[in-house]
Amino acid sequence: MIEPFPLIEISGAPYQRGVQYGQQAVARIRKGTTHYLAQLRDLSLDAAGVAALVRDYLPVIEQFEPDYVEEMRGIAAGADVPFEDVVLLNARTEILKLARPEVRARLKTPDEPDGCTGVVALPVATAHRRLIHAQNWDWKRECVETAVVLRVRRDNGPDLLTFTEAGALGRSGFNAIGVAITANYLESDRDYREVGVPLALIRRKVLESEHVALAMRTVYCTKKSAANNMIVSHCEGVAIDFECAPDESFQVHPERGLLVHANHFVSPVALSKLKDTGIANTPCSLYRDIRVRDLLQPQIGAITKDAVKAALFDNFADPWSVCRPPRRNLGNNLSATVAMIVMEPADGLMEVAPLPALNKQFTSYRLEMAVGADRAPAALAS
Repeated sequence: MIEPFPLIEISGAPYQRGVQYGQQAVARIRKGTTHYLAQLRDLSLDAAGVAALVRDYLPVIEQFEPDYVEEMRGIAAGADVPFEDVVLLNARTEILKLARPEVRARLKTPDEPDGCTGVVALPVATAHRRLIHAQNWDWKRECVETAVVLRVRRDNGPDLLTFTEAGALGRSGFNAIGVAITANYLESDRDYREVGVPLALIRRKVLESEHVALAMRTVYCTKKSAANNMIVSHCEGVAIDFECAPDESFQVHPERGLLVHANHFVSPVALSKLKDTGIANTPCSLYRDIRVRDLLQPQIGAITKDAVKAALFDNFADPWSVCRPPRRNLGNNLSATVAMIVMEPADGLMEVAPLPALNKQFTSYRLEMAVGADRAPAALAS
């Protein structure tokens, strides 16, 4: 039996929240940090080396949001692990890629990409006139044992619910005013030239936003170290896909109320200005978005949660499929679709299935919402 992801609920000031998080998720945090640190040791980087890299990068995080540093210190205290290990969980790729040249020279292989297929069906495209925002998260098979669902009760902003690796501050999720986010790996020829804000912290900031405009501003304007794709939606009927280069963002909009994105740039403007360098590692991206779109387009106006799940369960070209069973990737690491996350923010509902290629059982997680989707959506254009 595949165990569901545990729900962790935290509240209070940032440090207090972190301590609660660390205490409740201690086993998964330790397992996650042990896994990543073992990989780094194989790449000739020991704990002292990791700590030095974190010290170099910490000012970037503090400038973006000092509360996140306090929360990570609390997580470390609650789980009784080094603070540097928690920072690494939240910024491992940025820290390693932007390490001092003598450190980078010791790294034998790059950090492998995580795949993902994201989909949003706007209210006008769904059967129950509720926005559906969903994603398959493709990453290391081991993360089935290290991920959690985190519910954050906040004193100075909307509460939030996020699926993430234990010890990380955020990944995919939504908040109490109906703002949701999922993210997909992208790669470009502009990556890792300059220091930017860790992607995990950008996603957390989106989930803390009190207005969808501010959420989109965070994605669009925050300087990043590398490319990434982020889909931001609001339950009352808007979604924009942001294909982000480190220094520039490009928009992809829904068509007939449906938005699907995998792991390659599709914006014509983006492709005219940069080189997509990620296809070599994620060639299945070229058809995964097509498969999901083709499965859902005939149902526009009547799309249901079950229809979205069915599309994300698609096993065409298995094991290089939308729903990926555990398999060795091009870097010879064991990867899989770690989780399928399906959200209906207007109803405060997130459903998550671990290892969906092998397990179709979902667990429901809820958040009390401050908004609803009571307004009738505009008619779908023909």
